[in-house]
Amino acid sequence: MRGIMNKPQPEGGQAPVVQRIRIRYAKRGRLRFTSHRDFARAFERALHRAGVPVAFSQGFTPHPKISYASAAPTGAASEAEYLEIGLQARMDPEQVRAALDEALSPGLDVLEAVEARAPTSLADRIDASHWRVELPGVAPDALRHAVAAFAAAPEVTIERLTKQGRRSVDIRGAVVRIDVVQPDTVPSEFGGVPCAILDLVVRQVTPTVRPDDVLAGLRVVADLEPPVPPRATRLAQGRLTAQGEVADPLDADRDGEVVGEDAWSRA
Repeated sequence: MRGIMNKPQPEGGQAPVVQRIRIRYAKRGRLRFTSHRDFARAFERALHRAGVPVAFSQGFTPHPKISYASAAPTGAASEAEYLEIGLQARMDPEQVRAALDEALSPGLDVLEAVEARAPTSLADRIDASHWRVELPGVAPDALRHAVAAFAAAPEVTIERLTKQGRRSVDIRGAVVRIDVVQPDTVPSEFGGVPCAILDLVVRQVTPTVRPDDVLAGLRVVADLEPPVPPRATRLAQGRLTAQGEVADPLDADRDGEVVGEDAWSRA
């Protein structure tokens, strides 16, 4: 699909931002092993191929105006990755979504695009993530035993390797919900072996607590050791509600009023 070609830059500087588009995309299949840096490069190329009129920063080395929000770790799949682009010419968000989805490789799928209507940033609307972790070779009863021990513990301390060396981190407080769910079917690629599934809601804290940290915690409290590498998928990320759910960060844009072009041109 051919999009609109980038507008020529005005003399003396870059064209201002007149519209911001917020995008939800997925990392699926083998593309879950794409690093954030590699995805950023691929996305910039996709913007060019799709002809999306992205705005650029000022200075001697202008960069496209793209803001990423809390990227999933390399190796994790995701149905809820978010970014925002600033445009120098207005476009229909659905046209942007379709053009970028066609320009990216299958497995990096652009699921939704909305016009930014609320002034708060995506980062300000994200403080928790909802994860599904498949553990092939682990019996559901063994996982339930480990989850019960984790939930009952006042703290769960794991060892993490940092740039400053090994560090002890208590991860218990970051875990809002931890449950075992019953799969409808066992994924065929697991060869019919038992597959326990962990359902997690985790607050975004510093340092970040990720699914592999929670699995390390289950090993600490219950000696749970999956025989093969687990597979983690981020299902959602956003604001944590009073009910312990994760709210979609794009809701504020769907419900809000369009921010005027003058406001974006000052961004």
